Amino acid sequence: MKILVPIKRVVDYNVKVRVKSDQSGVELAGVKMSINPFDEIAVEEAVRLREAGTATEVVAVSCGISASQETLRNALAMGADRAILVETDAELQPLAVAKLLQAVAEREQPQMVICGKQAIDDDANQTGQMLAALMGWPQATFASKVVIDGAVVRVTREIDGGLETIELKMPALVTADLRLNEPRYATLPNIMKAKKKPLEVLAAAELGVDITPRLRHVRHAEPAARKGGVKVADVAELVNKLRNEAKVI
Repeated sequence: MKILVPIKRVVDYNVKVRVKSDQSGVELAGVKMSINPFDEIAVEEAVRLREAGTATEVVAVSCGISASQETLRNALAMGADRAILVETDAELQPLAVAKLLQAVAEREQPQMVICGKQAIDDDANQTGQMLAALMGWPQATFASKVVIDGAVVRVTREIDGGLETIELKMPALVTADLRLNEPRYATLPNIMKAKKKPLEVLAAAELGVDITPRLRHVRHAEPAARKGGVKVADVAELVNKLRNEAKVI
C-alpha cells in the first residue's frame, strides 16, 4: 500500500510572526521555516504504518517554491521513502493546492492520503477536504487514531461531543489532528541518508492545472494589543463590573 503525504513549508511555530510595514503580507525574509506541525504528524503516522508492515511506501509531496526541497528532505529524514516537489513561484491557495495534489495522486495512484488537518499559517482547514472531493474519495478529518484492517481504515476522530469512530473503504483520505501521535526527531544518520533519497521536481505547468488565485488579500494587520486586567475589592464589585462594563464579543 502506497501512502501519499502532502506537506507545507510554513514559518516555524516557535517564531513570532511579523506583518510587513506595508501590510501586504507576513515578513518571511530571514525567518526560520519548517514543516507544518500537523503535516509532520501525518508523516509520522505514515512512517509508522510502513514500519508496522501495513504500508509499503511513503511518498511526501509539497507544492511551492524551490526552497520547499529542504522541507521535503526533513520528511525524508523522518522516514519517507521519496519526495515530489511541484515547483511554482505563484501564490497557492487551498483549491489550487488540492488540484495540484489531485494531479500528483492520479499519477502516483496511492491507496491513502494522510495530511495535516490545517496549516498554521492560514488555518484554512480546506485542502484535505477539497482533495477528497476532487478525487471522489471518502474522508475522515481530525483523526486521533488510525487503524487499517485489510481494505478498510478505521479512524477515531475528535468532534465537539467527544470521539467518533468511522470506517472508510480505501482509497481514502485522512487528516491528522494533534493527538494522533508525537513525531520523531530526525537523527543525524537519517538526515545524511535523506540526502541520497529520490526527490523529483515537477513544474506546476506540466500538470495542466489552473492555479489562478480565487481570493485577494486586501491587507494584513497585527492583532489588537490586549488591555491589562483590573483588581476588584470583593464579589459585589466584580458582579457590578460584569453586569455594567463587560462586553460580549
